[in-house]
Amino acid sequence: MNREEALDSVKDNVENGNLLKHMLATESIMETLARRLGEDEDEWGLAGLLHDIDVELTEGDMSNHGNLGADLVREMGASEAVVHAILCHNEALGVPLETKLDKALFCADPLTGLITAAALVRSDKNLAGVEAKSVRKRFKEKSFAAGANREQIASCSELGFELDEFIELGLKAMQGIAKDLGL
Repeated sequence: MNREEALDSVKDNVENGNLLKHMLATESIMETLARRLGEDEDEWGLAGLLHDIDVELTEGDMSNHGNLGADLVREMGASEAVVHAILCHNEALGVPLETKLDKALFCADPLTGLITAAALVRSDKNLAGVEAKSVRKRFKEKSFAAGANREQIASCSELGFELDEFIELGLKAMQGIAKDLGL
């Protein structure tokens, strides 16, 4: 499976533009993490791109989200490592995080929402002006981007990252594709 095939499949299964942008943002963060950790950037990027491929198909049913996605990406030819990461990124499924890839997807997924929200509260609604310290400050505000699970984001420590460093990496990754994100 290559990125082009994966993106085509995402576009076939995801109608919500914001969900697609979230998946692209997660892909970018995952590639950045892979590069930093000396892992396979293509594989990690695919995990980020494909992790929510079934959200609309499962109609947001969190008790099933990830199961269908794992089956879909397996049929598409994704590695078992990507399949497992997709299964365990949703805590509701109860699949334990085992690998660096699993842990990276788990903590990168909600970070995209926190960073996006930090851009959207700016008057210019632009990622270029967002600073990591402002995202970190917003991290402490539980009501800000309330859907961005802080515990999941903070689990970046299991990969050896300090929270500030992780936020900075995620922000820079998303700033690198800001045009694709409309931010």
